[in-house]
Amino acid sequence: MKKSLSLFLLLFQISLAQNAFEQGNQYYAKENYEKAISSYESIITTGKQSPELYFNLANSYYKLHKVAPAIFYYEKALLLNPNDVEIKTNLEFARKMAIDDIKVIPKVGFNKLLADFTSNYHYDTWAWMAVCLAFIFLLCFVGYYFSQKTNFKRIYFIGMLLMFTGIAFSAASGFYEKNRLNNEKPAIIFAENTPLKSEPRKASQEATMLHEGTKVYIIESIANWKKVELTDETTGWIEESALKEIK
Repeated sequence: MKKSLSLFLLLFQISLAQNAFEQGNQYYAKENYEKAISSYESIITTGKQSPELYFNLANSYYKLHKVAPAIFYYEKALLLNPNDVEIKTNLEFARKMAIDDIKVIPKVGFNKLLADFTSNYHYDTWAWMAVCLAFIFLLCFVGYYFSQKTNFKRIYFIGMLLMFTGIAFSAASGFYEKNRLNNEKPAIIFAENTPLKSEPRKASQEATMLHEGTKVYIIESIANWKKVELTDETTGWIEESALKEIK
């Protein structure tokens, strides 16, 4: 009985979320972006997420020229679908609305090359690749076991070796990508402007002034202060209330 009730509630929530998503799309088509935002955010409050939901919500904020939430939700959409060209394009347009023009210092070395490669796919995608290759490995094993001809056995054996290598490679890439994402803590400045401090206290010296929409990476937390790094590798402290973590 409890399982049936739980299933009913789940289906009911999915139905409500779908209705709210469609309603948000209708409001967006009518250029009623405020109501579209309300519809999309009502889905988020239920714990649901998808790249389409975040993308549409970001588009709504972009239309209202609200730079910080637009960039924030484009970034969240990109986390779920890192290869989506449309999300990347719209994110670049949104970034152009931000006041701060901070240089991006490219990282170099083996870790950079490895991160560039593994980030081509989400770690879930790497996991599914490993599962599919494992299934093919099983088929090759069955063929090898039941085959009566030496040539066929050789082919299946080579196939097993290739699939095993692919499984190990995919699994390792997935684990690396998951660890990389878990260790990376990006955030978006939501305050209209906030000083970047040299120390985690209000009386400390200001290194620079940051504005809404700027992306930072959280390194450390002390009380209500966050030590962050900018894309030009500048570091400093800002108040926790001034930013919103992407994940």
